[in-house]
Amino acid sequence: MLLNSIQAKQCALGFRRIFTISRLIEKLGNRGIYPAMSYRNREVTRDEIFNRYGFTSAAPQRSSWEESFSLMTESLHQMRNTFRNTQIPQTIYTVNCGELRAKDEGMRIKISGKVVKRPRAGRFLEIKDLKGCTQLVAKDDKPEILVKFQAIPSDTYICIIGTVQLRPNNFINNSISTGAIEVAVEEFDRVILPITSNIGRSNDTNQFDSQSRSYSTNTSTKSRGITSIEYKKSASENIVQYFVNRQLTCGELRREDVGRTVTLVGWLDSKKHGKFLHLKDGYGITQVIIDTDDLNMKQLAANVQENDIVQIKGRVISRPPGMVRMNVETGEIEVLVTDFKILDPNEPYINENDDTSKNDDDMQVETNEPRTSSSFPSGISQKIDKPKINMFTYRTHNCGELTEANIGQEVTLCGWLEFQRMSKFFTLRDGYGCTQVIIPDELCNAYNIEQVSYESILKVNGLVLARPIGMRNETMSTGNIEVVMKNFTVLNEAKKNLPIEIRNFNRPKENLRMEYRYLDLRYSDMQRNLRTRSKVLMKMREYLINYCGFVEVETPTLFRRTPGGAQEFVVPTRRPGKFYSLVQSPQQFKQMLMVGAIDRYFQIARCYRDEATRPDRQPEFTQLDIELSFTDRESIMSLVEGILVNCWPESNGTLSTPFQKMTFDEVMEKYGSDKPDLRFDMQLQNVTNLLSLNEDMAKSFSNFASYALVLKHPQSNVKNNLKRELKELEMNLKAHLVISKIAANSIIDWCDGPLKNLFTTVVLKALAANLHLEPNDMLIIAYGKKIDCQTLMGKVRLRLYDDLEERGLVAERAKEENKFLWVIDFPLFTENDETGILESTHHPFTAPHPDDRNLLADASTRPLARSLAYDLVLNGQEIGGGSIRIHEAKLQKYVLDEILKLERQHLSHMIEALQSGAPPHGGIALGIDRLISIICNTNSIRDVIAFPKGVEGKDPLSKAPVEISEEEKKMYHITINSEKEKNKSEENQSNNEKLLLNQ
Repeated sequence: MLLNSIQAKQCALGFRRIFTISRLIEKLGNRGIYPAMSYRNREVTRDEIFNRYGFTSAAPQRSSWEESFSLMTESLHQMRNTFRNTQIPQTIYTVNCGELRAKDEGMRIKISGKVVKRPRAGRFLEIKDLKGCTQLVAKDDKPEILVKFQAIPSDTYICIIGTVQLRPNNFINNSISTGAIEVAVEEFDRVILPITSNIGRSNDTNQFDSQSRSYSTNTSTKSRGITSIEYKKSASENIVQYFVNRQLTCGELRREDVGRTVTLVGWLDSKKHGKFLHLKDGYGITQVIIDTDDLNMKQLAANVQENDIVQIKGRVISRPPGMVRMNVETGEIEVLVTDFKILDPNEPYINENDDTSKNDDDMQVETNEPRTSSSFPSGISQKIDKPKINMFTYRTHNCGELTEANIGQEVTLCGWLEFQRMSKFFTLRDGYGCTQVIIPDELCNAYNIEQVSYESILKVNGLVLARPIGMRNETMSTGNIEVVMKNFTVLNEAKKNLPIEIRNFNRPKENLRMEYRYLDLRYSDMQRNLRTRSKVLMKMREYLINYCGFVEVETPTLFRRTPGGAQEFVVPTRRPGKFYSLVQSPQQFKQMLMVGAIDRYFQIARCYRDEATRPDRQPEFTQLDIELSFTDRESIMSLVEGILVNCWPESNGTLSTPFQKMTFDEVMEKYGSDKPDLRFDMQLQNVTNLLSLNEDMAKSFSNFASYALVLKHPQSNVKNNLKRELKELEMNLKAHLVISKIAANSIIDWCDGPLKNLFTTVVLKALAANLHLEPNDMLIIAYGKKIDCQTLMGKVRLRLYDDLEERGLVAERAKEENKFLWVIDFPLFTENDETGILESTHHPFTAPHPDDRNLLADASTRPLARSLAYDLVLNGQEIGGGSIRIHEAKLQKYVLDEILKLERQHLSHMIEALQSGAPPHGGIALGIDRLISIICNTNSIRDVIAFPKGVEGKDPLSKAPVEISEEEKKMYHITINSEKEKNKSEENQSNNEKLLLNQ
């Protein structure tokens, strides 16, 4: 058994005594019977020897050797028994709140943490630190511990010494690691009461291990601004100044302040005990003691009226142990009063800050900060270089910026009436935040706020004061202050019963939000989203213009039809048969800018595509469009990474560059998607060679391939409705999906089961061996045309992980995790399944990979050609795409005429531009809506667009598109074929709208 230091010391001392006495016995035996012996040059008797080593003997001085030996032996036995029966002090181990287990029963420990809750009444506390939580118990034989338990408030940091014991069986909590034990508290080592204000508060839960208190009386970290209750009790401006210029409040004195001389201002909350008074202000309460020998001071204190404000000076002393109040922040100290003064409202203010407290090390605050024009001291330094968002308005501040630094300032606020209660106070809201406004009693009748409807526009003038400690709201940026109103004006009263009530807890459905978007924009998250969007775009502009020397150029929106792209919006003109098209992107214009020597172009471009609306797609959208000359693929990728690092919000973490790169073939092989979500793995397994053992199956598809996923138990318990949903994914694809749950008996039986008719037993055995299949596994396998098979399994992969996340069987994807990926080496052309004609994978201006240019000459090898295109993917969403462009007119004509078979007359202007000396160039476009949606963590890009379109491109706010008059139809030479077709189209549109809104 290993001994601790105390036990080892005890053993060493015992053995030393035995050894010494043994030597004495030997000497006595060798020298015979002597009445005394020489020891360290003096005569020493037997009793002295015995007494020296902790034993006594009643035997006479002279005795026989046998008797002496017997007495000595008896003494040795006595010493041995004493040593055995002596309880050696047990070592106290310092532990954290998450490491104790049942094996630690009986261990004596020292543990500290924050009181979070009381699991059972009275006798129990639960404390927590960064490692976990532990339950504490007060034993029945320690009533003093029980009293302290009942007095300790939540959020108190405590350090205790106690013994680990097992919980009763019926109280074991298997949901936490320490659920089998509890700690019986023997004594409190330290108690740190919670701070009600977060100013100066440390987040370190173990900070009291290195200091005795978690708060400081330093003026740079404490707020002492006048509160509304103090302002209300102040009968004049002279009294206000005493609160404004105080050095301490009644709520901040602590044990470490003992011995200091202090000055406090407040009112007497209680005088019932005569000698012991309670001085109170807006921050707390302190017990003060009046010297009973000073009759004048005692009489003065007795004459204090309810509304009187007093100033006391005194010395901080510790309370007697039996008088300590754990439920009061100042419960460990009291102030012995040396001077007592009732402040006269009519007498001028006299600054009497005591020198002692200024000389105290804890109170020294030297600052070079200039004082504000207000006489109110600022506890928090004002930031400079902030946007001056209140310039050119008649408000002095917005509703989200007032802090304790503004205490004492007269302000003017403008905003919407959000809430009011009993004509006592109301909340004013604008696009920056909310501020609580207090209506003084004397103004309640003059300004009846109850008659003003919610969402009316108000202009409020008032004085900024600190909120009382117990009424502070740490979730609000203005939660530490309030404005005492002097007057308000209704600038515009809103009608009652608006269709949307602006309450975060009662958000209406999206169709109603879209219809009344101007009300929906008042929600704080919509404000945050749109302001974030503005900041990100501004930082993009700053990086491109100021750092990279780009030029922002605006290009036309009205253009001509472009072949080979997405569906376009057609704009009629007054010239019969002539139409504009809204641009899908500024692609042709930016390439012609390169020809025109604008070698570094960008634009925040509006683009239009007549496609179905989805959560991540709008018919009109915004993109950061970039093009530059004399560049290559890697340079453009590096440019984009620099833009994103520069514009990325600090609250979303930092980005590490360079981003990961994968080829198109690689991502399709591993993930079945050209925009894979890399926040989880679940890679596909290529089993083409195994299924090819079934020759008939392999011959039934061109470019045959097969991929599989295996789910182990319990992930394999997939519900039938999900299986049906996965099977539906194979629609319109030349691939088939098979889902098979392996029975619990054996793999051999599964190989001889129904699937052998489809795959053959040989194939099933090969699958079982290569995929390491076991009973209760689920095999999901797709076979067919390679690209379709990959696409199908990519969709299955995503849907399966969604389901596993919902069931809590896999780690949840962190929305704040940023998994960027560059996908490169796309196919230059893709074959149309219906016509068999090659089409551009991206657009017809994409340059071929230099290693594959020779493949363009032969029709059989053209589908194998790679392009210099690249896509940027973030968390499974494509947020950008671009390419190096064809800058040679000859190659561009060959691609259009011989490969894509497009009419070149639509692009004659582009060919002529390229013939005019076009530099090598390339570019990219970043989808702003999708990017901001990911940054703001929204479910749809509609939440980051001020006025988005709904389903089918319809605008719920204005009800566009709408019919035009017969005169306008005639002007634009428009004829509607039939009323029946129009009604049918509107009916289909309505049905699609309902379907998408329900999704």
